[in-house]
This record gives sequence, C-alpha cells and structure tokens, in this order.
Amino acid sequence: MATPRTPSVAVTPRHGAFPKPCGCGAGCTQTRPTSHDRDGLTPSIRGFPLVHCLNPATLRRLVSLQKEIERRRTFAIISHPDAGKTTLTEKLLLYGGAVHLAGSVTARKHQRASTSDWMELERKRGISISSTVLQFEYQGFAINLLDTPGHKDFSEDTYRVLTAVDGVVMVIDAAKGIESQTQKLFEICRRRGIPIFTFINKCDRPTQDPLELLDELERVLGIGSFPVNWPIGTGVDFKGVFDRLNKEVHLYERTAGGLYRAPESVGDVEAAIIREQLSPEMHAKLTEEIDMLNMAGEDFDIDSVYSGQMTPVFFGSAMNNFGVELLLKGFLKYSPPPAARDSQEVTIPTDHEAFTAFIFKIQANMDPKHRDRIAFARICSGKFERDMTVIHPRSGRKVRLASSHKLFGNERETVDDAYPGDIVGLVGLNDYGIGDTLTTDPSIQYREIPIFTPECFAYLHNPNTSKFKQFRQGLDQLLQEGVIQVLEVRGSLTRVPLLAAVGQLQFEVVQYRLETEYHAESRLESAPWSVIRWLPTDITEAQLDGLSLPTGTKVAYDRHEHAVALFDSDWASSYFEETNAGIKLSTLPPESMEILTRHIEA
Repeated sequence: MATPRTPSVAVTPRHGAFPKPCGCGAGCTQTRPTSHDRDGLTPSIRGFPLVHCLNPATLRRLVSLQKEIERRRTFAIISHPDAGKTTLTEKLLLYGGAVHLAGSVTARKHQRASTSDWMELERKRGISISSTVLQFEYQGFAINLLDTPGHKDFSEDTYRVLTAVDGVVMVIDAAKGIESQTQKLFEICRRRGIPIFTFINKCDRPTQDPLELLDELERVLGIGSFPVNWPIGTGVDFKGVFDRLNKEVHLYERTAGGLYRAPESVGDVEAAIIREQLSPEMHAKLTEEIDMLNMAGEDFDIDSVYSGQMTPVFFGSAMNNFGVELLLKGFLKYSPPPAARDSQEVTIPTDHEAFTAFIFKIQANMDPKHRDRIAFARICSGKFERDMTVIHPRSGRKVRLASSHKLFGNERETVDDAYPGDIVGLVGLNDYGIGDTLTTDPSIQYREIPIFTPECFAYLHNPNTSKFKQFRQGLDQLLQEGVIQVLEVRGSLTRVPLLAAVGQLQFEVVQYRLETEYHAESRLESAPWSVIRWLPTDITEAQLDGLSLPTGTKVAYDRHEHAVALFDSDWASSYFEETNAGIKLSTLPPESMEILTRHIEA
C-alpha cells in the first residue's frame, strides 16, 4: 500500500486576489516581471506576489487571512433516515469537546435532547426537520458542522445546505447499505463536486459483509473507496477497528448509553494488550484481512478524494462511540479547506480582497427569547468584521452588519470577525432572501439557489378571523424561509392560500409553527393536484383565457406572479401540451431554469 499524500496546508492564491495598481498586482512600481512566474506570482513566498511589492501591513493581513482559511472545515452530514446521522453529529460534538455529555450543550447538561434537533416538533417526531449549524474549535481547526434533515420531505433544505459546504460525511447503515435518499443526496454532492467521506455505522449490530459494502459503493454510486479503518468483528462481537494509515488497532469498551467517550486500548496488531483482548481466531482473521486489503485494495490518493472519484471509508458505531474520533481526525486531516467559488461572471478565490457571502437559509424564532429572524450566511472570500457595511445587490441597498452571531444549534453568541468557510447568523434586514449575495464589491454576485418542484398541494384556512394578522404574518415568514411555496389560484374569490411543498410533512411543520410561534390556528384542506408546470413568462391574460384545460386543471400564480398550471397527473400535463400547440411547459420556474442553464454552460 502506497503512503498517502497529505494535502498541503498552503493554498495558492489566484492572481487577481490583490490590489492591482501595478503590473504585478501588488502595488509596486516594477514594470518588468523578470522575477515573477508566468502568472505574475512568485512561488517562493507561499504563492503571494513578490515580498517587496507588498507593504508589511498588507503582507501580514494576507498571511493572517491565509492561515485562517487553511484551518476552516465546513461540512454537512447526510444519510437516509435512521442511518444514525444525528447520533453521529452528537458524538462528533462529544469528541470535539463541544459538549461534555452526548446530546447536551456544554454547561447545560440538563438539556438531554439532541443538540442539533432543537425544534420541539423534531423532539416529538424524533426526526430532523430543519438543518442546524454547529460551530466549534478542535485541535487548531475551526469547524462548521451542519446537520441536515434526512427525510425526503425536507430535501430542499438539505440541498441548500449542500451549496454552503466544502465536504460531506455520508452515513450508511451497515445492515441496510445504500438507501434511496442517500443515493439522491450523493448525486447532488457529485454534481456540485463536493468531496465525500463515508462512515459505515451500526457495526455493533448484525451487518452486511464489509467487502460487500465497499463493492456496493462502487457498483451503485460509481465511486472508488479506500477503507481508512477496518472493523474487527461485527454485531455483539464488534471490538473496534484497525487504523490502516497509522497501522494501529483501536479496541473499545461500551459506556452506559454511549453518553461518554468510550475507553479504548491502542496498539500494534501484534502488541500484547491487543492479543489479550482478541481471540486467536479473531486475531488471525484480522491479520489476514489486513494483508488482503494491502495487496488487492486501491492506494489512497488525496487528489481522487478532492475530485470525487474516491471516498475514504470509516467503520464504527456512533451510538457506542466506536470509531468516531478516528473519523473526526481523519476527516479534518484529509478534507479540503474552503475553495474558490463561482460567481455569475468569474471565479472568486477565498483570499480575494473583497468580502463576499451568500445566504442559504433563513430561520425565524429559533429561540423564544429572541423573536427575530436569522439569515445564515456562508462567507466565501475576504474577512467579515462586525459593523461592516456591505452591498445587498438584489435590492441595491447598503447594509450595516451590526448584529452577527456564531451559532450552536439554537444557541447564539456575538461574533466580531469571521473568515471564508464560516457560517454567520445575521439579524436585522427583513429583506434577506435565500440565495442573496452580500459583498463589498458590487460587481460580484453569486448564483441563486434553485427551488425544488412541489409535488404536494393543500389549502390552508384561517378558522379564527380575529387572528388574521398573526396568521398572515406567520405564513409570510415561512414563505421567506422557503419552508413552503404559496400559490394564488386564478379567478378564485376566496383568497385562501394554496400551499405547495415537496412533501406532506412540510404542511405539518407549517401548522405547528403557526400555532406555537404565532399563536394562529389553521385548518388544512387537501387539494387534488400532484403536478405543477410553469407556463411561458410572456404568456398574456388573453392567452390564459383561451387555454384548453383538462378536467380538474387550474391556472395559478406563484410568488413572483409567474403563471403555473396545476394537474392531477402527468397524463393531464401531456394532454395539455397536445391540445395547446405552441405552449411549452417547464418543470422549474424561470429563475431556476436560468440558474440550471448557467450551471450546464459552466
């Protein structure tokens, strides 16, 4: 087995990341690039322009920015429901020192519910409904960990999170292998070019053969794998793992409820402390499997990991804390720091002099003590400083970022500065929208985040007219958050909102939050449609009047006043196109189609 190449911690800035009053891009008066390389940079000073081209203050700023970028790791955890995603999140916090007791925030040990599942409905249902940001420091790294909903009804929230991360940990149930939602989320990561690390969970229960699981990764997902560690036993006989890169055996002891770090014995495979705890048969099988992997397995290649062609695989049990620390350390060592990001026009490097960020999530009322709304902003370049003034390109307004927060579940604390890769919670402007750019350079604007096509529809009634204001305010807020879409049926006299969502559970979330956060009751009435298609943007009211609509089909308007057609089946949609020559339907709204087209062209 070849020795793995550890990724360099130095990140070479792209030319153009610095002020450009002169030819070399560094502010000097030099006219001949004799000592520069062909890109105008010299490789001798960590990728910066010539040292004499920079004044000392600028050089210190650039070096400081680079160091902060290099130690950032921003990643999400994805999985099919019940694979152990939230449990793993909690145990990463435990081993990262962010909590002392699994599921309980540091210094708040009485809060035994999941740190990441902070919403009361999540605790009642036992599932993740909303994505959560958890930020903490560990061994010199600044970590931004995002727990995502696993249920398919909340996949749109998960997709938005995946636009804001630089890496992903994919959790797989060792007994079930790759499941449908895992496969869908993997494809999104592949399209976005996100490096994927795999944690095969629940090895302390009956499992599939480890080699079959590795084969399934390649056969179903089309990605090569490198087992960084290897399980020793399975089910009740699961003892620990062999760390292939460090050639160490880690044997674990179970703790009560898995609430504390698992005691472990570490040593060479032939060490006495290891032999004493393994039967002769188990020890012989382990050495045989190690030899087989070294001879027949692929070599570890960090470039293949970064390009999405190989996934490092870790085995363990999140519930019993087996293999969790090895996953955390391995991910931090081999995952990439924040990378350059494409704007609508050019690629923006992380060390660009301009501050840039984009908003990928909006959440109101995270804490009953703070009746406000937080915009989750991913920093892409430059340095964030509290009270700085930025441009909000969509509105053209200048915005002062006075209220900025570091996030840990539903807890928050003021943050004064942050760097590329960090997630900052911003409170203040009510005009923030998902996908909005914030920047000090008005020429930079990031691509918007496309929406998913709804498949479920229902009318939402307000049974208490005295609470109309609260009902409307709550619904408008949830619409801004992207929890649901609201349509207005053409020609309807009732003005009852028609909700559109990816899954039925989103309607339950809407009703629950209206009642608990806005004290507004609601009544849901199912609607007969299951298919939505957008009509051409240039269609006129006269043309809408003249459409030949299949039985049960209705025309409505979305929040941007684009006309849509609602059908009860795919057949009705096809019949509509046959009977309305020249009218082309779209599965996505115009703004999302533009984003998709730009991605394809790029």
